[in-house]
Amino acid sequence: MRQVFLDTETTGLSPHAGDRIVEIGCVELLDRRLTGRNLHLYLNPQRSSHPDALRIHGLTDEFLSGKPLFEAVVGELLDFVDGAEVVIHNASFDISFLDHELGRLSRPKFALGVDKITDSLTMARELFPGKANSLDALCKRLEVDNSNRALHGALLDAGLLAEVYLRMTRGQKSLAVEVDDAPVHVEVIETLDLRQFTLPVVTACDSELAGHDAMLDELEKACKGGAMWAKSVAH
Repeated sequence: MRQVFLDTETTGLSPHAGDRIVEIGCVELLDRRLTGRNLHLYLNPQRSSHPDALRIHGLTDEFLSGKPLFEAVVGELLDFVDGAEVVIHNASFDISFLDHELGRLSRPKFALGVDKITDSLTMARELFPGKANSLDALCKRLEVDNSNRALHGALLDAGLLAEVYLRMTRGQKSLAVEVDDAPVHVEVIETLDLRQFTLPVVTACDSELAGHDAMLDELEKACKGGAMWAKSVAH
């Protein structure tokens, strides 16, 4: 199973207000193992980041001015995610930006080029209802080291998300039971003929019988005449 963990950084909160993507990070897993194959792109958004966004990612206009436009790297991005399950934390946010960028180029929506999109935030809310489920909160809860995360970075966050996802989904990968084809050794145990023994029969004494009858009477009263053994005796 091929999975790609994806994260973006943007100039602001709304692509419909003109905000653009400034960074994309992708980390590949194959059969739940990191392959070491990643994709990291900085983009020129052709506009300044909102001050709040700049405080989060730290990517200045000067740094981004010489980076490629989205249209120059879109093929590389789509090739990387092609046919994979793409896991994104708060997927609706990143997908809205990706779809907006693709729409500017008259390209199909992002989801049409991948196997499926999984929102890890939805998964976290189901696992930890009523708790904070930001990536930082999950790292702390699941003991994923994020000490290098002074600023948000798309590739760093994608790698942290992969670790968080693996810990949220750890456990048995398949319900299939492996069958060993090696010959099975069957041990034959000799049976014992019990007819050679005389087993003692211990009967109840009068006081034990009287105590038993008294207990039945109490039970009969508690059942208000509905005890099944009393009906059996009557018949």
